[in-house]
Amino acid sequence: MADITYLGRGSVRVRAKEGVVVTDPFPRGAGYDIGKATAHIVTVSSNDERWNNTQAVRPMTERVFVVDGPGEYEVGGVMINGVRTYRDKERGAERGRNTAYVLHLDDLAFCHLGDLGHQLTTTQIEELGTVDVLFVPAYSSLQPAELTEVISQIEPRVVVPLYDDPAQLDRLAHELGLKEWVPQEKLVATTSSLPAIGEETRVVIMQPLGVAVAR
Repeated sequence: MADITYLGRGSVRVRAKEGVVVTDPFPRGAGYDIGKATAHIVTVSSNDERWNNTQAVRPMTERVFVVDGPGEYEVGGVMINGVRTYRDKERGAERGRNTAYVLHLDDLAFCHLGDLGHQLTTTQIEELGTVDVLFVPAYSSLQPAELTEVISQIEPRVVVPLYDDPAQLDRLAHELGLKEWVPQEKLVATTSSLPAIGEETRVVIMQPLGVAVAR
């Protein structure tokens, strides 16, 4: 079983028996506060200051292990695969590089796309592999229709939109076919609770800690 909490912006906390991972911790501001987040591992998708405030996360052991680039990592039983991507459609020439991460916890694969700014190549899709829960950046430079194409490329069982403001969420949620929703404070993911492979992808709207986004 993995417990997912949305801290706000691009930051998600995934807790499972193997360990706790926090993605893209952010600085205070714009109505968000990461609070007293704790983790064993922090992933950083780019060097943008909006996503790399690693000091905001408190260690649960001696120190926080920071993953900040492509490669394969194993930390205390948590397997992480970082895939090189970009924040624009020009291979990073405009907005820089990005790393998409797949976290393997409790027999599930959680993919955090970071600030992805392009459609995925066949090689990148293969490197990501099978994804159960996909965290999609509504704040990226991609339009909602382009983000839905990325979702179709990956074919996850569950999609969780991440956003800087409610307007971004509205646009992506409507593109995904949602007309109204009640945000969840926590998502509990197990192999049996998610839609079966091949079934329609489920969209889950999560409420950032301390921020009301109910529709």
